[in-house]
Amino acid sequence: MRIRFLLRAAALLVAVLIVLRVVGRPIASPALGYIAKVTCSQVFLGGITPSAAIGELPKLGVTAVIRTTVDVSTGRVRASVPLIASRAARFHPGLGCTLVPTDGDPVQFPAMPAVASAPDSVNALPWPQGDQPRAQLPEGIDAAGLDSTLTRAFREPASGGERNTRAIVVVHRGRIVAERYAEGFSAENRYPGWSMTKSVGSALVGVLVKEGKLSLDMNGLFAPWRATADPRASITLRQMLWMSDGLAADESYAPTGGATKLLFGSRDIGGAAMQAGQATAPGSTWYYSSATSNLISQLVRDSVGGSLEQYLTFPRRVLFDKLGMQSAVMEPDATGLYVASSFMYATARDWARFGQLYLQDGVWNGERILPEGWVEFSRTPAPAAPLGQYGGQWWLNAGAANDSSKREFPRLPRELYYASGFEGQTVAVIPSRDLVVVRLGLSRPDDAYDLTELIGGVLEAIR
Repeated sequence: MRIRFLLRAAALLVAVLIVLRVVGRPIASPALGYIAKVTCSQVFLGGITPSAAIGELPKLGVTAVIRTTVDVSTGRVRASVPLIASRAARFHPGLGCTLVPTDGDPVQFPAMPAVASAPDSVNALPWPQGDQPRAQLPEGIDAAGLDSTLTRAFREPASGGERNTRAIVVVHRGRIVAERYAEGFSAENRYPGWSMTKSVGSALVGVLVKEGKLSLDMNGLFAPWRATADPRASITLRQMLWMSDGLAADESYAPTGGATKLLFGSRDIGGAAMQAGQATAPGSTWYYSSATSNLISQLVRDSVGGSLEQYLTFPRRVLFDKLGMQSAVMEPDATGLYVASSFMYATARDWARFGQLYLQDGVWNGERILPEGWVEFSRTPAPAAPLGQYGGQWWLNAGAANDSSKREFPRLPRELYYASGFEGQTVAVIPSRDLVVVRLGLSRPDDAYDLTELIGGVLEAIR
């Protein structure tokens, strides 16, 4: 009798486990992918300890049953819910971390050339040619007011979440005039850009436009779209950069949301994004979409051509090396496609260099990196954006076409444009004030960090 009971109990337990695996795996797999990928990047690119990286993960309701392990010697991170699902990420020098496909296929990339550190003679030069801030502030800056603004930006709010500011760099007239880091962080750490990567991806498009390999009004962008009667064939590159392509994408980040599954559940992110059908007429609707940014990345890959190594070294050759962004690393998916919607790391000073490139109209050390008019296009509102809040993969503060007071930040200048990422990442540019402000952190929710307070305080101190 007891044996029969034990057999029935065992059979019931197996049945329950099977159901949990079948039902729970599709939900758990992208969430575990997020944990494995973010932990891997924070450890091997961000330079923080495994315990700190795991400790700063979002406190999910099922955190207690998730096991996360970091093998520093092999560069592998695994996150799992025993008997339900498991995901792993792997670090590749020069390329950062990539999720290992769930089918177990190994991720194979060519060996990347070592990222050469700038020689000491260069590092000793003032920023941006080197890495040294000038000791003396220029005239006309309220040093005490600037210091007070940064102090407030690092202070935790009395209520409303966690601000967790980790780095701020303020650049005025090409000089670092303020810089501060949270305890445990420094100018040496790389910081995730999240969706600021979209703006970097746009710069890579600009390079290809300058080379004559792409044009803003080209259409028939991908072979599947050039098929007979495919409505997507009429979408232009300009409309994609403006997030006005009309594709049926889903930018939700719930455990089973479209963006979550795309970024943390797909082996081939470009191929997955290509599955989106046409929802509205191209140019008629503005919809912010990471799928669109990764389709743009696919177009960049197609246009660069050549070997995988030629593509993977492209951002460094045409952008990062020219700007002295020695720390910058974009991360690919398992096919080698750079995840241009979300996955790039750099130091705060290197993020500032990127903003400075745009402030200087795409010119660096006398060399035109971006084509003439590219920065102006990037900060021109998409016609379909209702508040003039978006340009060519950059966020804008332009305001509604018929009422500029209706804008994202009414107390900040209309000319402000900025790269923006999850958890409060910002590279803000204000041309008339010759100003770039970089803020990096781990704000939860995002609005625990107040962009108006930070930029407003900096503007008040720099007159």
